[in-house]
Amino acid sequence: MSAAAGILHPRSGNARPGRRAVRCQPGRERGVLVPYDPTNVFARILRDELPSERVYEDDQFVAFRDAAPQAPTHIVLIPRGEAPASPADLREADATWIGRMMVLAARIATDVGLAAEGYRLVINCGTHGGQTVPHLHLHILGGRQLGRLG
Repeated sequence: MSAAAGILHPRSGNARPGRRAVRCQPGRERGVLVPYDPTNVFARILRDELPSERVYEDDQFVAFRDAAPQAPTHIVLIPRGEAPASPADLREADATWIGRMMVLAARIATDVGLAAEGYRLVINCGTHGGQTVPHLHLHILGGRQLGRLG
């Protein structure tokens, strides 16, 4: 595990305090697109069952370099524990930690040298939105001029 830009923090547990269980039953008022799968690749990375090149971690989040980068710098930021499967599962009560996730993504982008030229933050939702892992996550992309969206 490398300490890119000196931002690696010691681990302090896998569970996020106060995190509620994810409810993913079909037919909910605000329906989920995919249920949470505890065997998903990000859950396995959090349990150290799969290797990752971590660039940041604390008691709530882990950031690592994407195994199939879509830009010269491609970092994935994930919440620890059983996160919502997608943005469709977020609730008002999640505003504090999801806000911290955005602030942290900007800090990581700066720490890895992306701030001067710019970067993109992406959260995909569902199949048509490009989401491939049912664990809420944020992509930090940069290192070159990025193309248009859509």
